[in-house]
Amino acid sequence: MKDKVNQMFKDKLFLVMMVIGLLTAVAAVGVLTVSNTDEKGQSPYLEVPGGEIIAQDGVPETAQKEEKAEEKISEIEASKVPQESYAQKEEKNPNTKDDLAAEAGAGKQAAKALVLNFSDTSVLTWPVRGNVILDYSMDQTIYFPTLDQFKCNPGIVIQAEVSDPVAAPANAKVLEVGSNEEIGNFVVLDLGNEYTATCGQLKEISAVPGEYLEAGQILGYVAEPTKYYSVEGVNVFFELKHQEKTLDPLDQME
Repeated sequence: MKDKVNQMFKDKLFLVMMVIGLLTAVAAVGVLTVSNTDEKGQSPYLEVPGGEIIAQDGVPETAQKEEKAEEKISEIEASKVPQESYAQKEEKNPNTKDDLAAEAGAGKQAAKALVLNFSDTSVLTWPVRGNVILDYSMDQTIYFPTLDQFKCNPGIVIQAEVSDPVAAPANAKVLEVGSNEEIGNFVVLDLGNEYTATCGQLKEISAVPGEYLEAGQILGYVAEPTKYYSVEGVNVFFELKHQEKTLDPLDQME
């Protein structure tokens, strides 16, 4: 009986030793794994502030969104180009105010400054092609059919058709664009050397004060006649002056 008890005790002791041995082996494997991790200096996992733990090869979705938002903001800021004010542009533009007005003139073409050197030997082109229905006459009166009276005429009245283009008779600078009851809408041109020319009975005037026009350049179109010329019909009034004295335009027209 005593021998059986001893044998059972030995068997149990053997089993306990086996269990202890297995536990020791498992602990040794765990220590080895931790040791390998410490040698590499990093864990195969990353911990983010929000408490997420992700593999190093992955990128948290929130981080991707933040990165894309930062890229978008950079693109928007890069696309913002400071705009110059009108005053800054005007300071950089060497043109005078008259030249700036010329750039916005007839045909929307930038007009260059022209040398205006008109003289008594210069030649004028016709502002519009047509018959002269009322001559220049300042030394004697002529008959005006609409007014049914004789009076002096400081210019010539050229027959035309409504909407015919009216051209500058010479290189000129626009002095004035205006309107009055007798000759309707008109343009006054500076030809140089104190010579001026006036074209009246116009509409759709594209010329602006300060603009330079080359000879033949369109400045407007023929309008319906005013009540002062209803009998004479559609026409262009054309006047030439030197030092405010009227001249006969036909003396210098080609």
